[in-house]
Amino acid sequence: MTNASARKEQNYWDNWIDKRDPQAGDELVQRYMPLVYYQVQRIAVSLPKTVNKQDLISFGLMGLYDALERFDPSRDLKFDTYASFRIRGAILDGLRKEDWLPRSTREKAKKIEAAIAKMEQRHMRTVTAKEVADELGMTEEEVCSVMNEGFFANILSLDDWSKENEEEENSPLTLRDEKTSSPEEAVLRQEMYEQLAAVIKQLNEKEQLVISLFYKEELTLTEIGQIMGLSTSRISQIHSKAIFKLRKILTQVL
Repeated sequence: MTNASARKEQNYWDNWIDKRDPQAGDELVQRYMPLVYYQVQRIAVSLPKTVNKQDLISFGLMGLYDALERFDPSRDLKFDTYASFRIRGAILDGLRKEDWLPRSTREKAKKIEAAIAKMEQRHMRTVTAKEVADELGMTEEEVCSVMNEGFFANILSLDDWSKENEEEENSPLTLRDEKTSSPEEAVLRQEMYEQLAAVIKQLNEKEQLVISLFYKEELTLTEIGQIMGLSTSRISQIHSKAIFKLRKILTQVL
């Protein structure tokens, strides 16, 4: 950002903070809209194609407005960081209030889960997405996609249930101190991380790279595709297969 551009933005911030000037607010919204698009693209990876991205953008925009209203420049926190948190939260809150996962997908997820449990008991090992697909007469991509969508829906539901109950007296989910873990909890969490690391090592090279770039480097699928010389849809397929393999450990960790 050039000095002139930085001064111009600071002027918008001054007018917004001091006067709540609508024009300054509109300018700031336009400048930070890329944060909304970024969060939408990351979250959309785990959603069915039937979910309207414009709805996600609307949820995210509400989060951006909320961030502008609540942001305190006197705190040692960058607006980008604060706004990203609010935007993501607004999108997830919007999804919780919508029945975005089709009934057919929920039924398929239950069918696949039942098949996985049956096959793992039969073979006494973790089964692959291809084995499940062959068992059910589905494609490997469909199995991965359905399971990932169901996994994301379950995480949202669990988080929503936690929010509804966390303020109730004697709630089993009420924490004594969120920053402090008991020795037993610390050991269990360390074991989960070790299991997750071990499973990640079992992924093929492309899957490991996609997982690393998406979750550690926080790149979008499009950006990862440009780095790897693959299409966004191909990166999405690789991501889905990797998450299918990791889902059991991820469920424990999350």
